[in-house]
Amino acid sequence: MLMRTDPFREIDRLAEQFFGTAARPAMMHLDAYRDGDHFYAAFDLPGVDPDSIDCTVERNVLTVRAERRRPAGDGVELVAAERPMGTFTRQLFLGDTLDTDKLEAGYENGVLTLRIPVAERAKPRRVTIQANGNARPEINA
Repeated sequence: MLMRTDPFREIDRLAEQFFGTAARPAMMHLDAYRDGDHFYAAFDLPGVDPDSIDCTVERNVLTVRAERRRPAGDGVELVAAERPMGTFTRQLFLGDTLDTDKLEAGYENGVLTLRIPVAERAKPRRVTIQANGNARPEINA
């Protein structure tokens, strides 16, 4: 019996688990940016029912979970299946400078957008310096 071996098969398998494939992506795509006093995170979730999206914050970890299902029912015949289906999960580690208690979420045109205000303690503030004739002036914040 002749056995054919592929030395790269295991590397391909590990790469598919880590990076995903076209049919089953490893993660949902994300844009994150800061605009003024708010931090935004936009997740691409086209074709996802908004009721299947779950967004939670525990300590400083934001978890977004969503599910895309295939149409089901009597008489539905699957002809082609190229779009990724199933449950998608993404976690972000948020800094302590964000006020997660005031997080807002919206879903429009297949994009989940999270808006998180920057905490007051993280915003730049002016320090008042008083000189009262001492060699070492006091600083009041």
